[in-house]
Amino acid sequence: MKRKQLNIGLFGFGCVGYGLYEVLEKTPTLKASIKKICVKNKAKQRPIPSDRFTFDRNDILNDEEINVVVELIDDADSAFEIVSAALRKGKAVVTANKKMIAEHLQELIALQRTYDVPLLYEASCCASIPILRNLEEYYDNELLDSVEGIVNGSTNYILTKMSEESQSYQNALSEAQAKGYAESNPLLDTGGFDAKYKLLIIAAHAFGGVLKPDQIFNAGIDRIGALEQQYAKEKGLKIKLIAQAFKKPDGSIIAFVAPKFIKATDKLYQVNDVYNGVTLKTAFSEDQFFVGKGAGAYPTASAVISDLSALTYDYRYEYKKIRSNDHVPYSDDVLLKAFVRFDAADKAFVSDRFEEIEEQFSNASASYIIGEIALTEYIKLHENTSTSAILISVINEEVGDKFDIDELVAETELSDIA
Repeated sequence: MKRKQLNIGLFGFGCVGYGLYEVLEKTPTLKASIKKICVKNKAKQRPIPSDRFTFDRNDILNDEEINVVVELIDDADSAFEIVSAALRKGKAVVTANKKMIAEHLQELIALQRTYDVPLLYEASCCASIPILRNLEEYYDNELLDSVEGIVNGSTNYILTKMSEESQSYQNALSEAQAKGYAESNPLLDTGGFDAKYKLLIIAAHAFGGVLKPDQIFNAGIDRIGALEQQYAKEKGLKIKLIAQAFKKPDGSIIAFVAPKFIKATDKLYQVNDVYNGVTLKTAFSEDQFFVGKGAGAYPTASAVISDLSALTYDYRYEYKKIRSNDHVPYSDDVLLKAFVRFDAADKAFVSDRFEEIEEQFSNASASYIIGEIALTEYIKLHENTSTSAILISVINEEVGDKFDIDELVAETELSDIA
């Protein structure tokens, strides 16, 4: 098949945009070039000639020579306006905006079908890991049981610093901000929202169900304290922010994001720093594991380049599962094992949420309970801002692996935590 020439209109010229520009300049065989770059700040100094830039989006959208729009801006609402306008004008689109995709996925699928143009967004999930292309092509039938992983490099960097260097959450966050891994207002990452948007997109391609962002519960890492870190250290565990989705036998999908204790035998245990890791559980080929750098300009730009290369061969997502499963229901009917730290005044509120308590501990400065709890009750604990809940496992065998709670808490002495 003959490769087509891509004439690109680029929106946004931050770290990823400049990374893309550099990579394209060094990859002449790709048959892709940037014709015009649309930016917002007229006063900002940029490292390439000013005649490459415009401040009017219509200079790109109305240019008939531009056949591909690459969208790399932060504003999800403006991004949707740009992307939807480009699709309506028959231009292919590549984007990295996971919030925009998660909030408008059904609309974007409909626009692609109506105007017969592709929208690719590998860069929106896990940067350098080609997870979406694998789900679309290799797992294009109903063989997947579950997907879980570390999909946010910023929080993984913070948790790595907390685990390996015994840094406080605040110090680790400040370091992540200084290195450009976390924003000045980092809640999108540390609150689990970024991971939730990515999980929604991954789950749609894995199981064919397009959920709404408010259907997926997300807890972040901002409440993790010294007690949880000490517990993890003494038990040889690490705390990771895990996004996970399961398909139940009735076809419904369970999806949520929460901190989780990870055992040393789990592949995700070794995924540190800004790296991401994703495990797919399949019906016939057992576990498949993907790992790669999940943050930074060049890993994200490499995913954009991959999508652009695919467009030169007229590649597009077929949405095979979504075509036959447009209305897959969401479920929150799942039982968890969890570690919950709380203030003494909240003991009754916390203990009443558990179906079964395996262990509890309390002294003048700290209290925790370990036991079985429904996801709906786990969410109620998260809504109480004085508690911190860490997931141990999903224990419903039809939607996830179970491991014996005794493995985790055997021989715990109160003096270990006091």
